[in-house]
Amino acid sequence: MTGTLNPAGEHPAEIPEYPMARAAGCPFDPPPALHAMQEEGPLAKVRLWDGSTPWIVTRYAEQRALLADPRISVDVTRPGYPSPTPIRGSSPISFILMDDPEHARLRRMVTAPFAIKRVEALRPAVQKITDDLIDTMLAGPKPVDLVEAFALPVPSLVICALLGVPYADHDFFQENSKTIIKRSATPEQRSAALGRLAGYLNDLLDEKLANPGDDMLSQLTERIKTGELSREGAAQMGVLLLIAGHETTANMIALGTLALLENPGQLALLRDADDPKLVSSAVEELLRYLHITHNGRRWVALEDIEIDGQVIRAGDGLIVANDIGNRDPGAFPDPDRLDIRRDARHHVAFGFGVHQCLGQPLARMELQVVYSTLYRRIPTLRLATDLDQVPFKHDGSVYGVYELPVTW
Repeated sequence: MTGTLNPAGEHPAEIPEYPMARAAGCPFDPPPALHAMQEEGPLAKVRLWDGSTPWIVTRYAEQRALLADPRISVDVTRPGYPSPTPIRGSSPISFILMDDPEHARLRRMVTAPFAIKRVEALRPAVQKITDDLIDTMLAGPKPVDLVEAFALPVPSLVICALLGVPYADHDFFQENSKTIIKRSATPEQRSAALGRLAGYLNDLLDEKLANPGDDMLSQLTERIKTGELSREGAAQMGVLLLIAGHETTANMIALGTLALLENPGQLALLRDADDPKLVSSAVEELLRYLHITHNGRRWVALEDIEIDGQVIRAGDGLIVANDIGNRDPGAFPDPDRLDIRRDARHHVAFGFGVHQCLGQPLARMELQVVYSTLYRRIPTLRLATDLDQVPFKHDGSVYGVYELPVTW
């Protein structure tokens, strides 16, 4: 690639590689290079693993505008799509990587369980799961790994109940989920993990076809019977919901707890809060402040689009870097400060537009229950190691911690 030019005229060697490294000692902040790009303007070029040089969008207003723009496509099969990893040609495509109308048709099949009223009806069950896990922690030895004992079981138990997946199999699907979202996994390893999960969900669909229950997989079997959905499509939808339903929320629980422990004034405010509005505000602020999906939302331009005097050409790749968008001072004053009283509801942690996160009502409710319960019930909760000894997930597309030793 040395000496060649990309469409913008820059030498690829002079273009920074994406994703970028975080600064030492700043585990909650986006990489300094992204801050520098944002200060320069809303658009810049970055270089990916394959030598391609898509645009990165760093400012909040331009991100929101683009995410609602029909002139961009999320279709991973289009030339120019800025894939974060090599793609196997035979890999099935999830509906979240499709454009409307097919995206909308498939998405509608799984929206009902995530409607706000349905999610709120689950709150007492999520509260019981949370309290039971805390009871177990309090009755056991100290210190404890909060990830294994609490952060991972809470959303895993919830999504298993929703989907109709036996929680007894959680080690199997969690291990394969880790492989799928690990940046260093080869296409073969990732494909094998996806195949194992798809086979597992396919077997469960057989059981649901024979003995349907009141769960999402049983509802998908009805779509199979009517011909609206293929068996492969139903299994793949189950894989997506299973991974997304536990991996992201588990990381938010653990990383959010660590951020609060490192900001004791904010933790005290939340621990002593008896106002659900403050708890809700804390959830939104932590989602903004941490924003754990760090691959950016990826698109390809269908037409020429002008932004801030620069032209994104049809076929150019786009990375909407929501982590730095949520730290844009134009949208969030003093953005690098955690402030649970801030009105952060307009963050882009769940995306924006037609492709925004399907499960966000469930994630919000789970985090509200956890954040309003854990620190109240264990008011002396503290880190059981030094911060620089906590193993962070720098090698994954979902950021968080592998372990979080805590005591009280």
